[in-house]
Amino acid sequence: MKHTILYDKHIGFNAKMVPFAEFSMPLQYTGITDEHNGVRTSVGVFDVSHMGEFTISGNDAENFLQLLTTNDIKKLAIGQAQYSTMCLENGGIIDDLVIYRFDDHYMMVVNAANIGSDFQWISNKIKGDVTLRDISDETNLIAVQGPKSGGLLHGITDHNLSKLKFYHFIETNVAGYPVVLSRTGYTGELGFEIYGNDESILAIWDKLFDTQELQVLPVGLGARDTLRMEMKYTLYGMDIDRGTTPIEAGLRWITKFDKGAFIGRESLMDENIEYKKRLVCFEMMERAVPRHNYDIFVNEKQIGMVTSGTQSPSLNKGIGLGYVEIEYANPGTKIDIDIRGRKKSAIIMKPPLYKQGTVNL
Repeated sequence: MKHTILYDKHIGFNAKMVPFAEFSMPLQYTGITDEHNGVRTSVGVFDVSHMGEFTISGNDAENFLQLLTTNDIKKLAIGQAQYSTMCLENGGIIDDLVIYRFDDHYMMVVNAANIGSDFQWISNKIKGDVTLRDISDETNLIAVQGPKSGGLLHGITDHNLSKLKFYHFIETNVAGYPVVLSRTGYTGELGFEIYGNDESILAIWDKLFDTQELQVLPVGLGARDTLRMEMKYTLYGMDIDRGTTPIEAGLRWITKFDKGAFIGRESLMDENIEYKKRLVCFEMMERAVPRHNYDIFVNEKQIGMVTSGTQSPSLNKGIGLGYVEIEYANPGTKIDIDIRGRKKSAIIMKPPLYKQGTVNL
């Protein structure tokens, strides 16, 4: 089992550690609900160092990434990040990812469970002057998320973060250490992510928890999951995988057919495929908690399956994501979730389920 550089810090905070994508990671510290609410109302700090990072450089890097990913890489300015997917020829999602454009290279951030398979896939597709490097082992990542995240970082950062736009990044110093700092996150709140080497991230982690003005909570994977579900953010391996397409998953907005050729384009075009399912989010209408792989019904007809489910701390009700037959995918549709043999009523909602997030402030 691998450890991130912050493993001893988690043990010091009495974290409950669990295996996740070959890493021992903190599931929770004080409790999932407590940590979740801390991020929604104040600020929380996550260790996300298990994620993978690749650099792509060379004269043909831009054209290569344009072919490899579904979003339009040519729209990406230096200092900007872009959410995208990488697909098989048949349109199935290999991974969802974020690409950062630097002046002389790109950095791709991939899901922890897919580091090896993604690297192999990309390596096999390389054409022309392109150099691919896996820098995961030398790169650590912490996420500082919540409406007070900017205030927490303000005193230890050289840059005026109020001017940093959503999905933009800078190379700067935090607590005196050089890092890449981006305005990105997975919570629906104002937030920042900090990439750095071992020394930098250890020092910054300590500095963040030294502050006296704010109560800063460490946050584990449990609250990371409940926060992202309230926003209908997908999790690879649960809501999306090689058997789902970006169109079915509601990711058409990052699938740019007008940019020209990319791997999977022909398979994903509407005229070449009849889409039969769509990823939706829903709220329970009675006390019950939906879980992965629970069946979804309308009347007595099974129309789909839950991919993610939880008790929402913000909404105080069961919520979930799942695929349903396309004719039942409209918000307002009443559905039933089969929970251990008993059907419990729910309603499909327009995302996000939690609408008070500060992500766009």
